[in-house]
Amino acid sequence: MQKLSNVGENIVNGIASRYGLSYGAVVHMLVAVNNGGGTMAQFNCPELGGSGQWMRGGMTMVGDMFNNGLKNTVNNLCGELANALANNQMFPVVPAGTPGSNQWWPAELGSPFSSGAQNNSRYAVFPNRLAVELNGQVSVYDTLNHNIGGVSQQQGNNQTLTFTSQFGNIATNNLPLISGPGMQPPAQTNFAQPTEFKQAPPSQPAPQNNPPANHSNANSGNSNTASNNSNTSNTNYDVNQTLDLLGKLAQLRDAGALSEDEFNTKKAQLLSRI
Repeated sequence: MQKLSNVGENIVNGIASRYGLSYGAVVHMLVAVNNGGGTMAQFNCPELGGSGQWMRGGMTMVGDMFNNGLKNTVNNLCGELANALANNQMFPVVPAGTPGSNQWWPAELGSPFSSGAQNNSRYAVFPNRLAVELNGQVSVYDTLNHNIGGVSQQQGNNQTLTFTSQFGNIATNNLPLISGPGMQPPAQTNFAQPTEFKQAPPSQPAPQNNPPANHSNANSGNSNTASNNSNTSNTNYDVNQTLDLLGKLAQLRDAGALSEDEFNTKKAQLLSRI
């Protein structure tokens, strides 16, 4: 809850007693009137019918729009609080440039040429700059080429202030934010850091198992050798067989089965195979 000065505490307690309201309800209305520069207030107080709006010398709106008694209570209460703010130090003195101070904007901006409040927010207009206080947090915007002339009245729970300029209405969230709670940290990249590219060494050609130049000749030689060996083996086989047959023929001649001429004829035939 908003802290009050000793004088403010006494005034609020007295008003709360006379109006039959709680201390917290009166403080809520005091802050709303103070944010409106003592000439207007936008509030949301359950003890006073919920949401409503008060303007000094103008219309008073409450949640129960046909409750004239409630409207009179709100009008008298806000008028009395506005007078108390104008003639007393209701809040503790806060250093300039800090939230809660009457000079709540950054000190380096100097003096504004226009200031006010809307929707429980405060604003101050400077050359090329716009300061807005919302919920105790101050944001500074670049007004670009807009000549801010005033705040556009807003209803409901919209917390974005809309200002008038030579180009029409301009909302604060459409202006570049210089400082404040809406500032975003520097963008972080998700890309990996590039690494040094190293070219792979040229690949070595696979060794070729080329056959020797005389491969076919060697095979031919081996084939000839095998053939010669086979011929030799066949030759040895024919000689042994022929000798065996000659022996048998000689036995037949000696037994009288073959004549000498027959024996010689067969012998000549066998020997011709060698």
